Amino acid sequence: MTLPVLLIGGLDSSGGAGLVRDLLTVQASGQTARLAVTAVTAQTDHRVLAVEPVAPALLATQIEAALETGISAVKIGALFNASLIRVVASLLPEVPVVLDPVLCSSSGHALLDPEGVQVLIALLLPRTAILTPNLPELAALAAALGMAPVAGREAVVDALLSRSCRSVLLKGGHDLPSSVSEDILYETGSSPLAFRSPRFSFELRGTGCQLASALAAELANGKDLPEAIRAARYGIEERFRNA
Repeated sequence: MTLPVLLIGGLDSSGGAGLVRDLLTVQASGQTARLAVTAVTAQTDHRVLAVEPVAPALLATQIEAALETGISAVKIGALFNASLIRVVASLLPEVPVVLDPVLCSSSGHALLDPEGVQVLIALLLPRTAILTPNLPELAALAAALGMAPVAGREAVVDALLSRSCRSVLLKGGHDLPSSVSEDILYETGSSPLAFRSPRFSFELRGTGCQLASALAAELANGKDLPEAIRAARYGIEERFRNA
């Protein structure tokens, strides 16, 4: 039996994103999970009312407890502050790590301050097997790297890969309207690989969480990265169709 996937992130009280969506996704992939809560939030589909990060010592104890029985992969979501990022970075096991850089909520509420973004780049990128930013997150990471707003997407991705991040899956859901949604995988030494699916005319919350947690589960299942991405994207497409 495959060891559990460790899910690190915030609790979304609306149930639409965060650890709730992560857990449902991992279970749908046939995996078990362990949870490490970084913060408790009060929110709806439209706004964030309150955020309460946990104490760093409590986060560390949650992760240590999960590691006692072994972990097959890690998915990291919202981290909220630099202190919690340092804890996570110090305790990550040598397994595939999927980092979803959650910098703000779908409603626009900031979920990581500038210091936190800098610490994420310095400490977590070198441990990351695959980073999964959307276009606004890529722009925020570019600003944190000191890059000009006019810097091209591939230049920003190259800068992230140069920080020892092994691969970047750039999500195109926020791109210009078209009939197709396209995500692009970048890996050092390889040509970009595009993944396309139909674009739906409505939005669902938590798709970023779902994609990253599905990736972690599929990597734990032993799939290679392109195959894991295809499986994760298929799950999101089915969710849109069912909605």
